Amino acid sequence: MSESYDQPEETAKNEMVSGARRRLLLALAAAPSAAFANTDPTAGLKRWGNGEFRRFGFLVYEATLWAGDDPQRPPLALRLDYKRTIAGAAIAEASVKEMRALGADEAALKRWGEQMTRIFPDVKAGDFIVGQYETGVARFYFNGRLVGEVADADFARAFFGIWLDAKMSAPGLRAALLRRSL
Repeated sequence: MSESYDQPEETAKNEMVSGARRRLLLALAAAPSAAFANTDPTAGLKRWGNGEFRRFGFLVYEATLWAGDDPQRPPLALRLDYKRTIAGAAIAEASVKEMRALGADEAALKRWGEQMTRIFPDVKAGDFIVGQYETGVARFYFNGRLVGEVADADFARAFFGIWLDAKMSAPGLRAALLRRSL
C-alpha cells in the first residue's frame, strides 16, 4: 500500500527537477546572445566620422567615432582598427604622453598609466580596440570583448581628449572624426 503513495510523490518530484533543469538549460542557451547584445559599445549611437593615424608615414590605425548628437560629449565610442603590431604598454605610454601634452597632472598620469598598462593588450594588424565613454567612466573592448574600465571622470575626459580636444596632436584626424558621415 505504501507504493501507491510513494509513486505520485516520486513522479511529482521528477517533474519538478525536470522542469528546473529545462529552465536552467534555456537560460544558459540564451545567456551568450543576451551578453553579446549588451556589450556593443556603439549601440544607440550614430556613426560620425573616421580617419587614419600615421606615424612617420606608416599607417598605425584607422579610427571611427560613434556618438549621440554631440560628438564631443558622452556617450560616445571610438574604435581603433590597428594596422601594425604594437605592445599594450606602448599604447599606454603613448596615451600618457598625449594626455600630458593636453595638460593632465603628473600624479594622475602616473596612476592612469598603470591602469592603462594593465588594461591595454598587445595588438597586431587586424585587431581593434573600442573605447566607450560614458559619464564618469571609460570602458575598453578588445576585438569585441570587455577588457577593462577606468571609473574616473577626469581620466575619461583626458583619454578621449587625445582624439577630440582642440589642442590634440593630430588635428586632421580630429577633423575627420568630427565630420558627420552620411
